[in-house]
Amino acid sequence: MKLTQRIAELRKQLTDLGRAQMAYAGRFMTPEVTHRLNRGEATQKKEVVAPGVLTEIGLTISIPENATDAERRAALAKWITDPRHPLTARVIVNRLWQHHFGVGIVDTPSDFGRNGTKPTHPELLDWLASELVNPNHKLGNDVTSWSLKHIHRLIVTSATYRQSSAANAASLAKDAQSRLLWRYPPRRIEAEPIRDAILFVSGKLDLTMGGPGFDLFEPNNNYVKVYTPKKEFGSAEFRRMIYQQKPRMQLDDTFGAFDCPDAGQIAPKRNVSTTPLQALNLLNSNFMLQQAGYFAERVKKDAGSEPEAQVKHAFALAFQRSPSAKERVAALKLVKDHGLMALCRALLNANEFVFVD
Repeated sequence: MKLTQRIAELRKQLTDLGRAQMAYAGRFMTPEVTHRLNRGEATQKKEVVAPGVLTEIGLTISIPENATDAERRAALAKWITDPRHPLTARVIVNRLWQHHFGVGIVDTPSDFGRNGTKPTHPELLDWLASELVNPNHKLGNDVTSWSLKHIHRLIVTSATYRQSSAANAASLAKDAQSRLLWRYPPRRIEAEPIRDAILFVSGKLDLTMGGPGFDLFEPNNNYVKVYTPKKEFGSAEFRRMIYQQKPRMQLDDTFGAFDCPDAGQIAPKRNVSTTPLQALNLLNSNFMLQQAGYFAERVKKDAGSEPEAQVKHAFALAFQRSPSAKERVAALKLVKDHGLMALCRALLNANEFVFVD
């Protein structure tokens, strides 16, 4: 057998073996000794530095210098999740508060240090943190600690969360940003729930969980992928936006304008802006025109052909309420002059649809 034929056979065998099983290679070893370096120079080693944690936090651990990597990781994990740790629980509950109110009790969620801001309600933050690690609260038939569901429930059933967003001049003069929570702070919701809500109202939201995600860019076979936004959308794109395949440094045509962060960077807190492009995207994009059409079809199917019933049902689907007398008159005129789809398009563009207050 010629040498070239033998090499080809060996290559084929290796390829087949690679397809049949996956192998992982690595080294198990005790971490090397760490030294303090003079002025950061690797060649100027000082004393040996043992594994440890920040002592300023007030909770210390003792790890032998010869501890294995696994032992060090386990010790660090136990230190982070120790109920006495002053930061872990506070950081977690602050993120949950930020999710519900748009801004945390500490509005620098990744910086609780000197470069961050002080909490607006420090006692509240302490109490929520203690509730998170408390092993005595009961959920269903289970007694558990570190329950995020328990904190969510405390927040959304609180008087602070359920209060009106109505403003008054005296309070606005003292606290225009509502940081002291004298009212529920009105805020625009993020891109993902806006898109999901539009699909839900139009009756097209696919709630299937798991599996591969969907892409909002045209497929192509270029050596370097070109991100051309899709202009037409079908059932494959009607899943919740959490399943969107998110490329780095590339935003989709319609909802990228709503302060979606770069997927290549961490974003502990998103910017919240109001721009003309947001309004234009919600009014004129192909996706919105398509969904307004589906919304109108759903209203006709549910409410019939009577404009009065259509208007009432459209408001119920979009806003979970009946139209006011003034809204009813304006909506009926819009349907008469421009059709039901125009009303559905207007409702999806209303502030009430994209703001929580």
